[in-house]
Amino acid sequence: MKFITYLCHLENKRIVLASQSPRRIELLRSVGLDFEVYPPQVEEKYQPGMEPVDYVRHNASEKAHWVAQHVSSDFIIAADTIVTKEGKIFEKPGSREDARTMLQELSNATHQVITGFCILGKNGEIIDHEITRVTFYPLTPEEIEMYLQSDEPFDKAGAYGIQGFASLFIKKIEGCYFNVVGFPLSKFYQQLKKLL
Repeated sequence: MKFITYLCHLENKRIVLASQSPRRIELLRSVGLDFEVYPPQVEEKYQPGMEPVDYVRHNASEKAHWVAQHVSSDFIIAADTIVTKEGKIFEKPGSREDARTMLQELSNATHQVITGFCILGKNGEIIDHEITRVTFYPLTPEEIEMYLQSDEPFDKAGAYGIQGFASLFIKKIEGCYFNVVGFPLSKFYQQLKKLL
């Protein structure tokens, strides 16, 4: 059922997702949104001193506006997700060693998953974000090495996917689960309604 498409009367609208993230695509399709995918060619550059929330919101807006220059649409949706702990930002690991270090730092600690998202429509633009707190159990070296062998960590911020094998490592979450997967569906829906 095209639930959100019908609920928001988007049947004849051209909606473009400015992302090639398999998880965002799957999440938005799971709530019945019809859209095309157009990956943006935007370099995400962190500026020293920038707050993590400002960073993801900026990236999401940049992605949406880049796609808007290349595609005609009614709505463009873009997002950016990071993991942060004590002010340090964990994006996608660049190597196996990078992923191992991230998991060691997340072990037995609480971190934040922050997703900034942008909805760019003919009636305006909304930029918002969601923050979820995630706590890991202590991870043994064996658990980390086994997880690295799964290849799951390498295309995900913070080097883990809560919806996969890393679900075994999660002690608790506070906030939106879907935000940790990669897109805060409920907050997105509340903001989308404001642009209709």
